[in-house]
Amino acid sequence: MTWDHVNGTSVAEVTDIAEVACDESGSDGENLTGGNTLVFAHASVRLPVETAAAHVQEIRDRIRSPAVEYKANHLLREKHRAVLEWLLSPEGPLYGHAHVHLVEKAFFVVDRAVDLLLDDPDAAVTLFREGRRTFGDAEWREFLTAANRLLRVRQAEGAQAPVEDFFHTVDRLRRAHSGSVPAGILERLAAARSRALSYRSEIDDGRAPLVPVLNPLLPSVVRTAAHWSAGGRPVLLAHDRQNMLTPDRIAWIEDTAHRQGIALAGVRLVAAREDARVQLADFLAGIARKIASDELNGLGEPALTTLLRPYTGPRAVWGDERSWGRLGPATETGGRCTGINSAV
Repeated sequence: MTWDHVNGTSVAEVTDIAEVACDESGSDGENLTGGNTLVFAHASVRLPVETAAAHVQEIRDRIRSPAVEYKANHLLREKHRAVLEWLLSPEGPLYGHAHVHLVEKAFFVVDRAVDLLLDDPDAAVTLFREGRRTFGDAEWREFLTAANRLLRVRQAEGAQAPVEDFFHTVDRLRRAHSGSVPAGILERLAAARSRALSYRSEIDDGRAPLVPVLNPLLPSVVRTAAHWSAGGRPVLLAHDRQNMLTPDRIAWIEDTAHRQGIALAGVRLVAAREDARVQLADFLAGIARKIASDELNGLGEPALTTLLRPYTGPRAVWGDERSWGRLGPATETGGRCTGINSAV
């Protein structure tokens, strides 16, 4: 099955396809260390359009706000706590029909930097966890900022400046913490300067990658397709319109999914105001981002975190052990999944 990505016209001959509506929350582009949010959430809902519309109307009837367009912040207000708990509860409209893919932005930056320079997912996990403990908050923030700057495409500077800034930070930290586990990983990063220079030179020459390394949206769409197509049933994603989702990038999503054995039938873009399923996905994405961010900051409310757990999955890109121990789904043996998965 294929879809015209401009107008969403179906040219399908296959009919046994699950259509899932998607939206995101927490997008700061490539500014992952200096943006407004700590978490990126990509939510998806599988419901008939008519059913979703009835649920949206029920939410409006329960909240009774005069706002023309409802957003997640309506549900997150304390006076509407009962509506929020109902929405996520096993008795609510989303239970068993929705999923959210979570990305911890700081870990995503480390994962992408290590992938570019070392291609070693285990090193990314170790550096993220041990680096924070070893360097302290200020130095860890310095490292994250330098890594973000190295990878970011949209910046008006030559190829050398981000590279020199990053490796100056790496050299200073590995000397200051010589003998530590993260210093050993920084030693390996320091030896990969040529990879960083090559990457920045391509950007400087106008050959930036089609898929920005630091934007979590596109790999999150692939992971969402993987969730809903588990078992082999083809899935079509109806996604809220988003500037990042150009025809070329949608083609990348589909090609990446197919190469990974994911039964993605296609991606079409819709306007949220015209599709109640996307509105529900928008609610869930914003709610999940807020609950996950609070948990990451040690400010989580156990009741809300517990309600969110059935919607999260083991493929989250998440490095913080403590918070994921509360957010992540239980494993078959009753424990917790790790929540650590390298980006696509």
